[in-house]
Amino acid sequence: MGASKSKSKTQKNSNTIKNKTFNGVGNLIKLLPTGTVFLFQFLNPVLTNNGSCKTLNKYLDSTLIALCGFSCCFASFTDSYTGGDGATHYGIATKNGIWPAPSSGTVDQSKYKLRFGDFVHAFFSVIVFAVLALLDSNTVRCFYPEFESTEKILLQVLPPVIGVVSGTVFMVFPNNRHGIGYPTSDDTSQES
Repeated sequence: MGASKSKSKTQKNSNTIKNKTFNGVGNLIKLLPTGTVFLFQFLNPVLTNNGSCKTLNKYLDSTLIALCGFSCCFASFTDSYTGGDGATHYGIATKNGIWPAPSSGTVDQSKYKLRFGDFVHAFFSVIVFAVLALLDSNTVRCFYPEFESTEKILLQVLPPVIGVVSGTVFMVFPNNRHGIGYPTSDDTSQES
């Protein structure tokens, strides 16, 4: 009898750890808007001429990296709600709630106020995107070709380290926003 209780408790702890792990991975996946990453992965080889850059290519790719970085940051401050009309509406989180203000009186503005976690998410999403973008093989060959051969270990180690640090931070500050570039949710699943 005691063995079955112990086995049940161990299995319950295992399920809790598994659920926390899956939630952490889910939060890490939500870290970057997939459209932004896709856009960068699609346009970067074209704009860098597959790593064989001229001056114009460097300016164009720098602009792409800056715009995509801004998009990752901005997306951390967007959210969505389902209005009284049943449609999904998007807005920007502010200190007073979501902007533009919902026309539906059924939406609780306090659920959409700007939080400290939003800034943490914005910072780490920019860091993760910067690692993804600046250590991309085309970007490395374009901007700092000598880096690829001399700092090969750094190029291999830095992305997983940043991923682990970001994943840990996102487990501590889970993302409850469902903004532009993220899956939508109704306002009843929104947490403060």
